[in-house]
Amino acid sequence: MSKRILVIGGVAGGASTAARVRRIDESAEVIMFERGPHVSFSNCALPFHLSGIVPNSDDLVLMNPAQFKNQYNIEARVNSEVVEIKPSEKAITIKNVMTNEVYDEHYDKLVLSPGANPIVPELEGIHNSNVFTVRNVVDISKIDLYIKEHNVEDIAVIGGGFIGVEVAENLRLAGLNVTLVEFADQIMAPFDYDMAQILHKELLDKGIQLILSDGLSKVGDDVIELQSGRQVKAQAVVMAIGVEPETTLAKDAGLEIGVTGGIKVDHNYLTNDKDIYAVGDAVEVYHQITHQPTRLAMAGPAQRQARAAADHIYGRPHRHTGVIGSSCIHIFDLNAAATGLNEKEAQAAGIQYDFVYIIPGDKVGLMPESNPLHFKLLYEYPTGRILGAQGIGKGNVDKRVDIIATMIMMGGTLEDLKELELCYSPMFGTAKDAVNFAALVSLNLLDGHFKQVPVSKVRELVESNAFIMDAREKHEYEAGHLVNAVNIPLSEFRQRLDEIPTDRPVYVHCRSGQRSYNAVMALQHLGYTNVYNVSGSYLGICLYEYFNDQTTDREKIVTAYNFN
Repeated sequence: MSKRILVIGGVAGGASTAARVRRIDESAEVIMFERGPHVSFSNCALPFHLSGIVPNSDDLVLMNPAQFKNQYNIEARVNSEVVEIKPSEKAITIKNVMTNEVYDEHYDKLVLSPGANPIVPELEGIHNSNVFTVRNVVDISKIDLYIKEHNVEDIAVIGGGFIGVEVAENLRLAGLNVTLVEFADQIMAPFDYDMAQILHKELLDKGIQLILSDGLSKVGDDVIELQSGRQVKAQAVVMAIGVEPETTLAKDAGLEIGVTGGIKVDHNYLTNDKDIYAVGDAVEVYHQITHQPTRLAMAGPAQRQARAAADHIYGRPHRHTGVIGSSCIHIFDLNAAATGLNEKEAQAAGIQYDFVYIIPGDKVGLMPESNPLHFKLLYEYPTGRILGAQGIGKGNVDKRVDIIATMIMMGGTLEDLKELELCYSPMFGTAKDAVNFAALVSLNLLDGHFKQVPVSKVRELVESNAFIMDAREKHEYEAGHLVNAVNIPLSEFRQRLDEIPTDRPVYVHCRSGQRSYNAVMALQHLGYTNVYNVSGSYLGICLYEYFNDQTTDREKIVTAYNFN
């Protein structure tokens, strides 16, 4: 007798589960229910319709119900909201939102993939017609239509996560005046504060008004008011402060909810009901590094969960590896990617760690479009186990971060990363790739061959009048330098040792950290015992300082910025 498998939710997790079931079992009856008008749409591509990169919203829909039926023999019922699960009867109740017809369907196995809902706090004006969320094709079409019909010029995006930043970018590309408001002190939570400053500068340079450490208080017709009392012009508002798992059906059916608020599942994505599975944004997952439950609203993990659930229905073994949280984003001229733990997460997990921040070229400098690659690598102290990485640049940072993600999943260490053999051509990278370079620097630091200070400590050093040695050449120094730095170039310092104190700490920087590292090592060999390399050096310092310099009235610590 063939199985009857019902799937609630028709996007990444649900559609993938249904398709996998069909590949395993041609005889199964598979029915998928989606309360919206579309199934299998490109959720992650929604913001790109606002700029015209995806010109037609219909292109966001990857497959329609007829295609599902013809290609996969899967029945996809749209505009069909599942309103109740009846585990004791092994049935669900469905409401056709177009006709209000209510009916039941029975299942042998049920798969939940209801996704997550945008968080919308109860504030004055929040239900106005000019306030929008982004969850599906209908939502993004509504925003686009409202902008055009009302000749919107000023728009506010609330929330600096992936959706918020991408929506803000695409609205700006469409020619609108965009304000991005984020309650935290930085956008893009997967990145550490020091790396996020690079992204802040990019948004500022491209004309987005970025407001941090403030939140929405109320919405008016053409203005919003923030919690600080500040008012911002906005004829429309997009809410993107985060999502919460859609667990209403699961709770009402008596399914167990985990400590994070997601549906609790085992390693096969089976709930506490032996015939009900759950996948995607609504479930609680296991973090491979912290060994703690977490939530991860991403399409890639949802796809893998879908396959695992379908396989388990048919008794196929599945190796559960947990998640590490790999992500990437394109922001105007920059690419940014992150994987594993950042500093905040390592601290919260009680993991001892250290990190290096390097800025090599993303390809051989002689090649066209060679640019700095800002790369931060976190590792466990003292084991050298790789914990995470963040990369930002104009080149292929996703490749480098994907390498680190692979190393983490394989339990790799700095020694493994140091010896990793990667393909090389001057047009693609460097003979010593950034990830190998990061491992070498990390091992030198781990083994105590040198000491470093991060760019986040440089302002404090300047204000305390620490001895800072600028190892760049004179013309570089004259083009911009730290206000109290002493210019002693790498090419001259051996003849100028009498200018370098031995009775106080010496902090050395250059442009990106390579020349200053060589100076530090030489000074140590010459008897200096209290010398530090500035991680990130002048490029990193300028990027770390820039946004706050531009948005506050604080005194600058550089005479001029250098970003190249």
